[in-house]
Amino acid sequence: MSTASDALATAANLVPVLLVAYLLGSIPFAVVVSRAFGLADPRSFGSGNPGATNVLRSGSKPAAALTLLGDSAKGAVAVLLCRALAGPLGLEPTAAAWAGAAAFAGHLYPVFLRFRGGKGVATFLGTLLALAPLVGVATCLLWVAIAYLTRYSSVASMVSAVAAALALSRVGGAPAVLPAVTVMAAFLVWRHRANIAKLFKGTESKIGQKSAPATSSADAGSAMADASADGAVDRQP
Repeated sequence: MSTASDALATAANLVPVLLVAYLLGSIPFAVVVSRAFGLADPRSFGSGNPGATNVLRSGSKPAAALTLLGDSAKGAVAVLLCRALAGPLGLEPTAAAWAGAAAFAGHLYPVFLRFRGGKGVATFLGTLLALAPLVGVATCLLWVAIAYLTRYSSVASMVSAVAAALALSRVGGAPAVLPAVTVMAAFLVWRHRANIAKLFKGTESKIGQKSAPATSSADAGSAMADASADGAVDRQP
């Protein structure tokens, strides 16, 4: 009975930690930073994705860098916070990995943006750096190399995410790190399915490619239509 009671108590302590991690991941840094810099809402142009790559299409590298930093920090802070609370709350060491996954889920489906978020690349990398630093650094370097060679953020992101999961399966690590990272990598690739279609069509945007400003109602409507099309794909079962 005591074992069952302990398990229930641990679960009861874990739920609020995961909730906090999810809310942390839901913070839309792309939107917040864009507003602070006086830029257009990143959901209104380009891919319509509230992430660093789309913010870069606004032409502001500092805004894109701050967005990247903020989105990465969400995953890392969730992991570190869970580790700090593990002792006092009696949580298992595995909890930190799932706290990072909860922050990742918050970025993908943020409550503050009506559950329509980004692709989760930066949050995935931030979580990975906190969970398995060596694999995280290697994954970041792989992303940079592929992005430099192809100029496609989507290709670099998907290949790096899958490579990270494969690397962890070879080198091992803390319990539950591999399952959590594998789940995140799978969702990351799933969230890029619209990009995969564009890659095959040859219409995928490259890194640093600026989006045309909405100088007319027709331009604005076209940008919003592109964003809505991406959102429609994301809502398909």
